[in-house]
Amino acid sequence: MQTPWGEFAVADAHTHFFSRRFYQSLAAQSGKTIEEVAAILGQDLPPEDPSDLARRWVADFDRYGVERAASMASIPGDEASVRAAAAACPGRIYTYAMVNPLLPAEPPASLDAVCLFPAMHCYSMHDQRVERLLAAKPRAVFVHCGVLMVGVRRKLGLPSPFDMRFSNPLDLHAIALRHPDVPFLVPHFGAGYFREALMLADLCPNVYLDTSSSNSWMRYEGLDLKTVFRRALDVIGAGRLLFGTDSSFFPRGWNQEVFEMQTQVLLDIGINAEDARSILGENLVKLFAGRAATNTVTPI
Repeated sequence: MQTPWGEFAVADAHTHFFSRRFYQSLAAQSGKTIEEVAAILGQDLPPEDPSDLARRWVADFDRYGVERAASMASIPGDEASVRAAAAACPGRIYTYAMVNPLLPAEPPASLDAVCLFPAMHCYSMHDQRVERLLAAKPRAVFVHCGVLMVGVRRKLGLPSPFDMRFSNPLDLHAIALRHPDVPFLVPHFGAGYFREALMLADLCPNVYLDTSSSNSWMRYEGLDLKTVFRRALDVIGAGRLLFGTDSSFFPRGWNQEVFEMQTQVLLDIGINAEDARSILGENLVKLFAGRAATNTVTPI
C-alpha cells in the first residue's frame, strides 16, 4: 500500500467477521428474520458459505492494498467461520474468535487468538474458568476493556446488559505476568481506560495495544488522537502498537477513513518510516511469526 512514508505492506489487527450465523443470532434475539435484521442495520446479508464472505473481504483488501487482517468471529461458538475464511484465502486472514469461558465448552484450538469480552459476558479475568482457558496455551489473547457499545444491538432495540466492573485493563496485570509467553492484545487503547492500559503495557512486555475504531472514548479524558499516540509511543514505543480499523460489514467494507485518520496523525507527530512500518503491519506479522497458525503467512 502507498503510505505517506512510501510503499509497504499494511496489516489490520482488528476486523470483524460478521458471518451468516452472526445475523441468525441477532434475528433470534430480536424476533425478526435475518433479512429484516440486515435491512434495519443497512448491511448486506452475508452468503451462507463463510468462504465466500472471506473472498469478498480479500477482494476489498486488494482494492485498498491491505496485505492481511485479523478477522474475528463475533459470537461465541463461531470459530468454524474464521477457520473456513482462512482456509479459503491462505496467508491473508488471521483467525480470531470470541470465546465465553463461562460456557461449558472446550477451549477452541487452532486459532491465532481467542477474544474475551469480560464486561459483555460478566466475569472477572481472575475467574478460574479464564485460567483454564489460558492453561490451554492460546497463541494470543485479545481482551476488550473499557467502554463497550455494540451498535447493531442498539439499532435493533436489544438490551446490552454489560457490567463495566469487569472492564479495567489493570485486571490483566497479574495474569499477563503469570503467562509471560502469551501475548495479550488490548483494543482501542483501552477504550476509556487509556491511563490504565498504558500502566499495564508498561509493566507487562507481553501486552500490546491496538489503535482501532474512531476512539470516541477520548471525550471522557479530554484527549485527541495525537496526544494518545504520543503518550503511547513515549511509554511503550512503536513495537507494541497494532494498527486496526474495526471494519465489520458490507457494503462499507474495509474502513479506509480510519486508516487515513491514523496515518495523518502519525505523520503530524513526526513518526519515522521505520516506526510507521512497525505499527501499520510489521508488528502484527511478527507477533505470529514462528507460532503455529491456521493459515500460512509470509513475513512482511
